[in-house]
Amino acid sequence: MNAAFDAAAIRARAGAAITVALDVGRETARFRRDSDPRSLAVENKGLQDFVTIADRRAEQAIRDGLLSRFPDDTFMGEESGGRSGEGGTWVVDPIDGTTNYIRGFRHWGVSIAFVVGGEVEIGVVYDAAGDKVFHAVRGGGAFKDGLAIHVAATADPANALVILGHSRKTSFDDYLALSKRLHERGMDYRRMGAAAIDLVRVAEGAADLYYERHLNAWDMLAGALIAEEAGAVVAMPPVDKLLAQGGPVIAHSPGLAGEFAFILDIEGL
Repeated sequence: MNAAFDAAAIRARAGAAITVALDVGRETARFRRDSDPRSLAVENKGLQDFVTIADRRAEQAIRDGLLSRFPDDTFMGEESGGRSGEGGTWVVDPIDGTTNYIRGFRHWGVSIAFVVGGEVEIGVVYDAAGDKVFHAVRGGGAFKDGLAIHVAATADPANALVILGHSRKTSFDDYLALSKRLHERGMDYRRMGAAAIDLVRVAEGAADLYYERHLNAWDMLAGALIAEEAGAVVAMPPVDKLLAQGGPVIAHSPGLAGEFAFILDIEGL
């Protein structure tokens, strides 16, 4: 770890990120609950890719909340951009699952990761569905509202539940083929539309796999660390590459490693 970030410095940042994620998550949920959906000022960034006034407000609140405490850190957000720095960088998705948020489907969250020297050291995810905060510090386990969580012990594919994401940057035919293969092994599957939340579902044992072929770094880094610290097998490209161009993520229960090995082969991970 960078010498400027000892254990105390990381703990201080983790505590701040938990507080900020909870405050911003609850305010963002309240804003959606109390607003006429027509007032969300939805803008289209691309096909089925939206941004709202709530995204921008939430990101600014997260930026202010973190950098007011740690002004020498750098910040990379989905809406405002930014670059990783030589010290520590906050990588933030203010509303992961914006389409769900717009439509009133409560499978969305706030994702905050802290990266130092190419490693994710802190992951914090606010889960709007349960009004809970998941967090992990590298090497310290994973937690949901302060209680330790662990991946499922599933070993039989016929008992497995998997979550598959899909990006329009990748082949839909490949996505269908993968879904079919898992279905034929007896697995049930979902597509929920919020990667950070899907990853913490693996971490808490509600699902046995989350896989998506392309995500941006702010979608995945916090949830991936939480899943890993909860005992999941996590595979993704190096963090520096993800920060620059995004990529795939795979997180699964260790008892089903043999079932999911082919996905690692597909991605070359």
